[in-house]
Amino acid sequence: MINGVVIKELNTYADERGYFREIIRVTDGFFKEGFGQLSVSCMHAGVIKAWHIHKKQSDWWYVHGGVIRVALYDTRKKSSTYKELDEFILGDNQLAQVLLVPPGVAHGCKCISGPANLFYVTSDVYNPDDEGRIAYNDSEIGYDWFKPATIK
Repeated sequence: MINGVVIKELNTYADERGYFREIIRVTDGFFKEGFGQLSVSCMHAGVIKAWHIHKKQSDWWYVHGGVIRVALYDTRKKSSTYKELDEFILGDNQLAQVLLVPPGVAHGCKCISGPANLFYVTSDVYNPDDEGRIAYNDSEIGYDWFKPATIK
């Protein structure tokens, strides 16, 4: 796993009425950067949003409804996982989890079952000076957003 990326598995308490799931609390060790903003992105099946990168901001991602494939790429030259790629599947019928994306890790996603609702908390409020973009088909990263699902 890319250095600094964290997956928090969530507890779900279900009964005949539905379920309750706590996502993030201020006392979580992986939430030390703190709260800046809560946002939601609704994506339709097939939509690709990539690549984003931040200099200072951390993101915590949670999908409720739909399924997304997340790809991460470590651009931090001093990281032990420099230039490593990671993938995760978040959403319906997956393990209930929150994904922490640290600064310097390029991140993107593809909606594979939608619409998908990606809720994300950021450690800072939106700042265009902290926002970076890399083309979805960047040759250095070399990630194939159109590859079929991996059967395990």
